[in-house]
Amino acid sequence: MNGPETAQPPTLPPCRLRAGERVRPLRRAFTIARGSRTHARTIVVELEDEDGHVGRGEAVPYHRHGETPAQALADLEAARAAIEAGGLDVTRLPRLLSTLAARTALDCALWDLAARRSDRPVWQMAALPAPRPCITACTISLDTPENMATEAEERAAYPLLKLKLGGGEGAAAEIARLQAVRATRPDAELVVDANEGWRPDDLPRLLRACAEMNVALVEQPLPAAQDATLADISRPVVVCADESVRGPEDLPTLATRYDAINVKLDKAGGLTPALRLARAAREAGLKVMVGCMLAGSLAMAPAFLLAPLADWIDLDGPLLLAEDDEPGIHYEGALMHPPPPALWGASG
Repeated sequence: MNGPETAQPPTLPPCRLRAGERVRPLRRAFTIARGSRTHARTIVVELEDEDGHVGRGEAVPYHRHGETPAQALADLEAARAAIEAGGLDVTRLPRLLSTLAARTALDCALWDLAARRSDRPVWQMAALPAPRPCITACTISLDTPENMATEAEERAAYPLLKLKLGGGEGAAAEIARLQAVRATRPDAELVVDANEGWRPDDLPRLLRACAEMNVALVEQPLPAAQDATLADISRPVVVCADESVRGPEDLPTLATRYDAINVKLDKAGGLTPALRLARAAREAGLKVMVGCMLAGSLAMAPAFLLAPLADWIDLDGPLLLAEDDEPGIHYEGALMHPPPPALWGASG
C-alpha cells in the first residue's frame, strides 16, 4: 500500500461555497471534566463546482481553543474569494484559514468533491485500504458510579466502553466509578478519558487502579501543560495524548511521555493533516486511537478512513445524537459500517 503522503492531494476547482451552523439535540446530556452539553454544534461546508458536483464537510469548533461556530464561519467568509476562485490544494489551507473547524470542514468537503468529480472514492485517492466494518467504542459520560454502571449495563452490545472521568473529587471518587462499571461489565474492554482532569499527585494511584481493573488505555490524564510528569513515572497501562497533540512536530516529545495519541480530524485541521499525523505516530512507535467530537455521520465519514492505521476506534458521535444524517453511517451495536456513497467520500 502506498502511504498517504505519496497520494496526490486534491486541488480546489472554481466553485461556489456554502457554509452554515448546524445545531442538533443529544439523546441525553453529555458530561466531561470541562462541562456538560445537551446539543451538538457544528459547521457544515458545501462546495459546488461548475458541473453541479457537490462536496460536503462537517466540523466541530474546538471549544478548548476558544473557537465558536461564528468565528469559523467568519473565517470562511473572509476567504470566500480565494476559495471560490479555485487553484488551492488542501496543504495550503492552514495559510488561508485560522480556525481549525473551518480548515477541517473545507478540507473534508474538498476531498468529497474531488471524489465525485473523478468518480473515485476518497480511500483510493488517498492510497488507503478499502474501508471495512470495525468496532467503535461507546462513550459513557461522567456521572455518579451508579449511573455510569447503569449505562454500561444498558450498553451490553458494546464490547469497548470509553469512560469519561476527571470529575475533580479526587482519586477515591474516580476509582469508585471504575469499580462500579467494571463490576457491571466484567466482559468489556475499558478505556478511560480524564480530559485533563486528574492531579499529578493522584496519578500513580489512579494508573495502578486502572491496571488492576484491566483498563486498556488512559487518555489525557493530566493538563497538557503538566504532562512532563508522565516522563518520570511508571505507566502500567497505555497512556494516550489527546489535548497535548497538535501535529507531527509534537511527536518526539510526546513519545517520551505517552504510549499512544488520539487523532481527531477537528483537532488536526482535516483529513489531510490527520492522515499525516497518524502515519507519523506509527513511525514514532506510538499506538493510535481515532477519535471524534460531538457530531453526526458526515463528520465521522472521513475519520473512518483512518481505521486501518488505528488500534482503537472511537467514532460513536452519531449514537449520541437524537437525530443523525440521512443517509447516515449504519451501526449494528458497536459494529460501524463504512459510510454510504451518498453521504461522503465515494463516487456516484
